[in-house]
Amino acid sequence: MAEEQALENQLCFALYAASRAMTAMYRPQLDALGITYPQYLVLLALWQRDGRTVGDLSAALELDSGTLSPLLKRLEAGGFVARRRSAADERRVEITLTERGRELRTAACHIPARSAEISGMTLDELSDLRTTLRRLTDALTTHTRLEENDR
Repeated sequence: MAEEQALENQLCFALYAASRAMTAMYRPQLDALGITYPQYLVLLALWQRDGRTVGDLSAALELDSGTLSPLLKRLEAGGFVARRRSAADERRVEITLTERGRELRTAACHIPARSAEISGMTLDELSDLRTTLRRLTDALTTHTRLEENDR
């Protein structure tokens, strides 16, 4: 087998393993708050800007509505968010934080610092890694869209 085909030399495997390890690291912190990792990502987007539409959240989180809708339903059932039709356009559903959802932000404020500490990386290293991953994501997304348009 060629060295470039070895599993441990594959970028896709390194990203996959890192993603699984990151999610596992977050799990106990989020379990203590009563939310899952995907729910945490939705809440992060809402803590950044409350009152988003489902379409806006879908774009921000890069999730299709079939994946996002069940997350929102569970967050609503947990009392963290409220969903309501837009008065201006009934086709749009707006998502807003409830008091419980806003309070959870305070309870979760330690998570980014704790995650950085657990990583063993400096803040500069983490920032560089995030920048590199965003560049990679943008390039791959652009390539995929171009390929889809060529079909």
